[in-house]
Amino acid sequence: MAKRTFSSLEAFLIFLLVMMTVITVALLTLLFVTSGTIENNKDSGNLGSSTTQDPTTTQTSPITHAPEPPPFQNFSGYYIGVGRADCTGQVSDINLMGYGKSGQNARGLLTRLYSRAFILADPDGSNRMAFVSVELSMISQRLRLEVLKRLQSKYGSLYRRDNVILSGTHTHSAPAGFFQYTLYILASEGFSNRTFQYLVSGIVKSIEIAHTNLKPGKIFINKGDVAGVQINRSPSSYLQNPASERARYSSNTDTEMVVLKMVDLNGEDLGLISWFAIHPVSMNNSNHFVNSDNMGYAAYLFEQEKNRGFLPGQGPFVAGFASSNLGDVSPNIFGPHCANTGESCDNEKSTCPVGGPSMCMASGPGKDMIDSTQIIGRVIYQRAKELHDSASQEVTGPVFAAHQWVNMTDVTVLLNDTHAVKTCKPALGYSFAAGTIDGASGLNITQGTTEGDIFWDTIRDQLLGRPSEEIIECHKPKPILLHTGELTKPHPWHPDIVDVQIVTLGSLAIAAIPGEFTTMSGRRFREAVKKEFESYGMKNMTVVISGLCNVYTHYITTYEEYQAQRYEAASTIYGPHTLSAYIQLFRDLAKAIATDTVANMSSGPEPPFFTNLIATLIPNIADRPPIGRQFGEVLQPAKPEYRVGEVVEVIFVGANPKNSAENQTHETFLTVEKYEESIADWQIMYNDASWETRFYWHKGILGLSNATIEWYIPDTAQPGIYRIRYFGHNRKQELLRPAVILAFEGISSPFEVLTT
Repeated sequence: MAKRTFSSLEAFLIFLLVMMTVITVALLTLLFVTSGTIENNKDSGNLGSSTTQDPTTTQTSPITHAPEPPPFQNFSGYYIGVGRADCTGQVSDINLMGYGKSGQNARGLLTRLYSRAFILADPDGSNRMAFVSVELSMISQRLRLEVLKRLQSKYGSLYRRDNVILSGTHTHSAPAGFFQYTLYILASEGFSNRTFQYLVSGIVKSIEIAHTNLKPGKIFINKGDVAGVQINRSPSSYLQNPASERARYSSNTDTEMVVLKMVDLNGEDLGLISWFAIHPVSMNNSNHFVNSDNMGYAAYLFEQEKNRGFLPGQGPFVAGFASSNLGDVSPNIFGPHCANTGESCDNEKSTCPVGGPSMCMASGPGKDMIDSTQIIGRVIYQRAKELHDSASQEVTGPVFAAHQWVNMTDVTVLLNDTHAVKTCKPALGYSFAAGTIDGASGLNITQGTTEGDIFWDTIRDQLLGRPSEEIIECHKPKPILLHTGELTKPHPWHPDIVDVQIVTLGSLAIAAIPGEFTTMSGRRFREAVKKEFESYGMKNMTVVISGLCNVYTHYITTYEEYQAQRYEAASTIYGPHTLSAYIQLFRDLAKAIATDTVANMSSGPEPPFFTNLIATLIPNIADRPPIGRQFGEVLQPAKPEYRVGEVVEVIFVGANPKNSAENQTHETFLTVEKYEESIADWQIMYNDASWETRFYWHKGILGLSNATIEWYIPDTAQPGIYRIRYFGHNRKQELLRPAVILAFEGISSPFEVLTT
């Protein structure tokens, strides 16, 4: 190995890094040991309680009796219920989850996040399933366990671990802080009970709404390709797969979209689920807006089209755009280029001659990241609409479900009749720390690293201990950066117990994958599961991969891709045979469904539910307005008039938006209202879920802050008199008294919008 040399500046920066790491570990340990953290739960039996004394903290839903089910009867079709509920959580003082970039914290809102639930039941009510697409980076195990707990308290055994699928869309612009495993908590910069409770309540509410809305209907399926929105971000890894296998496919990404169309017995639209493989990373790691990215924009457009006359987030039609095998798929179709020179960096290391890997970034196709988000999202929406409108193949057949908890660190995989291999304890390789062309880490570590570095190995060994020979050998050729499967303080760093789950709806099988399959991994998986169904009499099954489900376990590459050790392979935490293990486990589920032996399957080892989690380091402090001002007061007024295409900007005296996340009834931070002479009153035209609005929060010192609201006037805006309203909550703290959260609002002066 070549000897490493460092300049004096590099040496100084490395020294600072080491000192910061040591201090951070010490502080986190102190926070764990100290009782009474800001937001942590006291115990799992009192999950709705928080040690904060704020009286507005969202509480766990009380145990209630389940609503009466619909009068089930025999007819051709299914009972269908759809529901949508807000699950935005904090839009300030919290990290955004996905890129793992320190300092990428939320500072406002581009659009709200939603949980979209779809309940499908047999006509006689004997079996049902609930599929929930949530606009989050992923589903955490803690989130799923608490959702299931609340569903059981309300509905008994109606909604269970086997027939409820929670799937994250994988937006990288949603709040973090809802995890229980230490690595994810560190990436989140602490656990936020505020956001956790908000998310759980939103997901449960969407299921409750869908349950209430159950009605007889029919389901149709359609498939079609989507062109011009994807590239493979690790093409050199894809080329590691056998040439004969690659020759069977026309692209190194999966371009097919699968759409389920749901209508009532009169043919009226109820909802849609679409599965498509694309990373929602059009919004890059410089973004600070909470938003749903490209897949969320597609859902927004579809729902606005179907719910005419309703504000975003409202209306009966629900469109879920769910994730699939997106592991190596990027929407940044201009591909990777060096930010400083403009030359291509589409190479095995994704690095630039000047500036190294941190300069290698992909972008496109828009002029900025919001424009790119909308371009990609619109294409996805338009194709989904075409497939929805032309769907004619009806889905028929019973609903079945199978689920197991599996210890993924100890799965014996039978490769053939004579050869068996095993999965590994979790570990992350060096290239995990490199990031991807969608968001480089900034460290001088490249993708495709197959050897360790004595400098980083020494730091790891001193802080965390040395990996065992067993885990090193098991993960080869991965050079281990973090041996997370051997780290247990203050809690395990990665999950051992993982959900595997299949729900079938007639000839459709939905496989709930607890991570991110690459393109070829997904193809092998679908083919194997389909063959398993066929071998036991279930012919012509459509196998859909639903990604980021139930618990997060990073990536799953093929064995061949694993050898190249780019980012996705370095993040395949259970070792080189992870894909083979999942294929074996899901084939067992498929066989059990096909042979009606699900009841004979073991449920497996139940996952843990940890308490006393490391809390966020950001304190709750009292808000205060400038001297002589009030919350909501206008600091910068609107101009008297604007034209279509211009931007209205109003600045108000603000308060920390995270206060509003403690109030589940808070619906919006803003409204754009038009004066209607016919009713002599103001009519709401846009809210903070509208993609035409922006809500910025500017944090000052000692509780001071401003809120900026922008309205990008669209071509469809009607001329007339408008105003902007701001809705917020401020934290008031008096000496020796509990903090209270108080609502306030601000109103701009009226302004006129003229046509061009």
